Amino acid sequence: MSELLEEFLGTGRRKTSVARVRISNGEGKIVVNGRPFEEYCRQEVTQKMVLSPLEITGVLGKINAHVHVFGGGVSGQTGAIRLGIARALCEMDISLRVALKKAGHLTRDGRKKERKKPGQPGARKRFQFSKR
Repeated sequence: MSELLEEFLGTGRRKTSVARVRISNGEGKIVVNGRPFEEYCRQEVTQKMVLSPLEITGVLGKINAHVHVFGGGVSGQTGAIRLGIARALCEMDISLRVALKKAGHLTRDGRKKERKKPGQPGARKRFQFSKR
């Protein structure tokens, strides 16, 4: 009889990126948009950022994660994945919440690109002022 795998879901958002994360017990395999994690996040900084919730809770190498992320760029997507993993870990074990909260992994980064204002070239930039 096959053992039923329990999956836990977490959604992370950052800028315009959204990541849906499913975690389950396993050997530490992380798949992002159908590709291996190391192939999707090529920079070492982004890899550390994504893995930090797993390292803090001590479950790195014990949990499989399947991630679907869309929208935004590299920075936004890695932030969304990190938040999604942290939220899924809280669903799995509520005792991990204290460590994740202390590290700041459960707080959504609400910063977004500021909108362009009408009659101006950008969000903050202004046309040169001419007195005469």
